[in-house]
Amino acid sequence: MADFFQNGMITTLQRLKERPIEEIEKELIEFAKRRNMVLLLPALYSEFEGPAMPKIVEELKKIPYLYRIVLSLDRANREQFEKVKKIMSKIPTDVKIVWHDGPNMQKIYDEIKKNNFNIGPQGKGRSVWMALGYILSDINAYAIALHDCDIVSYSREIPARLFYPVVHPALDFEFSKGYYARFRDKLYGRVTRLYYTPLIRALIKILGHNKFLDYLDSFRYALSGEFAFIRSLARGLRISPTWGLEVSMLSEVYQNTSVNRICQVEIIDNYEHKHQKIGSSPGEGLTKMAADIAKALFRVLTQDGMVLSDSFFRSLLTTYLVEAQKAIEKYNALSLINGLNYDRHREISAVESFVEALKLAKDEFIENPIGIPMLPAWVRIRAAIPDISEKLIKAVEEDNK
Repeated sequence: MADFFQNGMITTLQRLKERPIEEIEKELIEFAKRRNMVLLLPALYSEFEGPAMPKIVEELKKIPYLYRIVLSLDRANREQFEKVKKIMSKIPTDVKIVWHDGPNMQKIYDEIKKNNFNIGPQGKGRSVWMALGYILSDINAYAIALHDCDIVSYSREIPARLFYPVVHPALDFEFSKGYYARFRDKLYGRVTRLYYTPLIRALIKILGHNKFLDYLDSFRYALSGEFAFIRSLARGLRISPTWGLEVSMLSEVYQNTSVNRICQVEIIDNYEHKHQKIGSSPGEGLTKMAADIAKALFRVLTQDGMVLSDSFFRSLLTTYLVEAQKAIEKYNALSLINGLNYDRHREISAVESFVEALKLAKDEFIENPIGIPMLPAWVRIRAAIPDISEKLIKAVEEDNK
């Protein structure tokens, strides 16, 4: 049974009952008359060959309220792009494909680089950033939602519940963050359960309560890749090109709007997507993700004037370990009462890997506190290249012919 408990700094919109999706969509159709909604889908070509994307496409065909779907397609040659274009053409909504490897988009990348912008390596962060720039080029776009394209348990309820809080005229939210449970015969989401939350709580223990850390601790699934925001907020957000994307996004939202205009919404009962491996070294898999998340947190905290000394980092390692051990006990109990498998040894091994990731993050942060620069907000890009919107629209149109 769902709960309705409100804790932390942000509003939580739980899924209290099985409300028919058609009922939600009927309302969204009315809202869409004044507030156009764009769905942004970051995808690799390989995801079209996996089990998730075919189901996602079938669900997208049923959505009646969208103004546009923008597929941000990465790592695809021309033949693969043409295959994807054919697949997406079966969706009745207007679909545009931002083909990052295409010749026209490559010219856009080259021009931005010529204006001395560091836009980082190819990856999800940069893909989302460029597609967002394209969407913002259309002044008619009001709200933008984003979700990953590897969701095996996908339902069109996901975008509906993401959009609802930011387009409903009686609500005043600018940003909604999706959350969900991840389990089958066992619990998943190790980076959130055993790393992110214990790390945030360790930071609070050491640094004391402050609004930003309490804000980060308010999210039930801070590392989810599903969120929605309105256009005016999106224009001023910087994005991390690393695995720190979600943490940096929450930080940027915190800096650019009021917490009263931020909510988290339960978007699906049980979320199933591909599971990352821990990795055999700190530079691989989930440990690489964990290191990037920690570096993003360290940068945000120091940008706010906090001094992170050697003694701080020593305390953080031991305090994190204590918090992670508490988390293991909690999730063991949760698994037992629900009849789920729980491999305590595997969970402890994961925490040990995360400790190594934390050490790596500390060393790399001390060596280079700035790290990989954030991708600039689109308001700054437009200040340097006034006609970038027109060039982006033309590039995507040429590739989509």
